[in-house]
Amino acid sequence: MDGKEFDLRGKKVLVVGLGKSGLAAAMFLRRRGAHVTVSDVRSAEALAKDIPALLDQGINVEAGGHGLLTFRRQDLIVVSPGVPLDTPELVQARSFSLPIIGELELAARFLKGKTLAITGSNGKTTTTTLVGEILKDSGLPTLVGGNIGVPVVALIDESTPDTWSVLEVSSFQLESTQEFHPFIAVILNITPDHLDRHGTFENYALAKERIFARQTAQDFLVLNSDNSRTAESASRAPSQVYCFSIEGTVRQGAWVENGTVLFRVSESAPAETILPLAAIPLKGTHNVENVLAAVCAARLAGVPAASIRAAVERFHAVEHRLEYVATINGVEFYNDSKATNVDATMKAITAFPGGIHLILGGKDKNSDYSALAPALRQRVRAVYTIGSAAQKIESQLRGVVPIHSCETLARAVQTAASDAQSGEIVLLAPACSSFDQFENYEHRGRVFKELVHDGRDWKVSQNA
Repeated sequence: MDGKEFDLRGKKVLVVGLGKSGLAAAMFLRRRGAHVTVSDVRSAEALAKDIPALLDQGINVEAGGHGLLTFRRQDLIVVSPGVPLDTPELVQARSFSLPIIGELELAARFLKGKTLAITGSNGKTTTTTLVGEILKDSGLPTLVGGNIGVPVVALIDESTPDTWSVLEVSSFQLESTQEFHPFIAVILNITPDHLDRHGTFENYALAKERIFARQTAQDFLVLNSDNSRTAESASRAPSQVYCFSIEGTVRQGAWVENGTVLFRVSESAPAETILPLAAIPLKGTHNVENVLAAVCAARLAGVPAASIRAAVERFHAVEHRLEYVATINGVEFYNDSKATNVDATMKAITAFPGGIHLILGGKDKNSDYSALAPALRQRVRAVYTIGSAAQKIESQLRGVVPIHSCETLARAVQTAASDAQSGEIVLLAPACSSFDQFENYEHRGRVFKELVHDGRDWKVSQNA
């Protein structure tokens, strides 16, 4: 949508939540002539690194809580993804008919060119990064951002009518959208996650489906036909549906046959050979699914098959996603800190044949860890729990495999490394968010890698 019809000059705009996207939104709004206030429940001390830059731009800062009058005195409220929409101040603002949108919705009203948006419970970052690389390598002007690290509003000034904006979008971002309209939308999978925020699995799934709510018959939707809840979305889509599958053929989309990735643009069209499975450099069946989704998205964007193959063959795992860290005393260490839900951890476990020493825990998201039991019995030697979810994990998995209560990541790494034998694996795939002990999953992953690289004597003392 062209931002010319969305004039911000002189408007009073409140940004709720001063995370990375909130900060970017506040600066963008100010540049567009709005009178901006930022409100955050964190203290001024906690926001100290950002407050000076905001004040320098004439942006008001409310720290340490939300004031009801602050919310009522606005023409527009922009909510950061981390702020629940049922926050009392937002509920009251809605009762006064004040317009409330998210950072993604704000950006969508100004972003030029075509948008290719990717969501799902797992695989978003890998697939978004891969699609971005494919499009860039084929010569298309491409920007990559969203939940992947660069706020969407930060892409606006670089976008042109010819630009492809490849966006990773989360359920938190999607639940506040109104006019967001990707030309190509991708839902990789929908499995239970963020139930502490959305309440029920169906609420979470419906938030994901907002990715195609404003699409038309001229747009495209790519779905995983092997995931039952994702496949259900096809019946509600107003756009042209393409599927991908590792379990069988599809009418139009991408699938695997005789060890080869194939694609066809319509049911009556011949299948195109894209690349052999052996050419995919990423571990795990779930990454084959990610590649199939990327193939669909890239072909619908007009990228030739040869360009897709070349880009996939050069692609490496993204940081914190089944990332190989090191081999010490014959033990391999893998960082999958981005495995923040049970399904992601399941995929990480099944990427290896066995001999796994698994680090689990963090902040619980109302998850059912007992679903991991069959995979643990088959492939995991022991579990090492950390964080506030440890007691729940231990109670739900007691008796499945040996469990060591470690509390901290440092102790878990030391204990697992001490227990592991040559040829075995120490895997961080926590099945939880990181916010009990770390700033985010990236912080947790970096600490894990530092612990591995710093550790050469893995004997754990009783007081460690």
